[in-house]
Amino acid sequence: MSGAFAEHAARAKAHAEKILNGVAEEARLAGVICETVQIEEDHPYEAIIEAAKQRGCDLIVMASHGRSGIAAIVLGSVTTKVLTHTKIPVLVCH
Repeated sequence: MSGAFAEHAARAKAHAEKILNGVAEEARLAGVICETVQIEEDHPYEAIIEAAKQRGCDLIVMASHGRSGIAAIVLGSVTTKVLTHTKIPVLVCH
């Protein structure tokens, strides 16, 4: 792993951890049980589905960025891939 790539990966991981900790704290304050997990995977939709299966989740909640046209085709959609590859119900928030 090159120095620049390793540095970027470390910053991304730290940023994600900060966001996840904030979400967990908000959940705690609202009295909601929350477990966060950070997984590095080439195919994020596979990691999301596997994490949900391993934890016995009965619902996956995801966001939709609402891209349309060529942007949606070229960029793909993790949400769409989760929707089409899991039997677990998915709630999409727009």
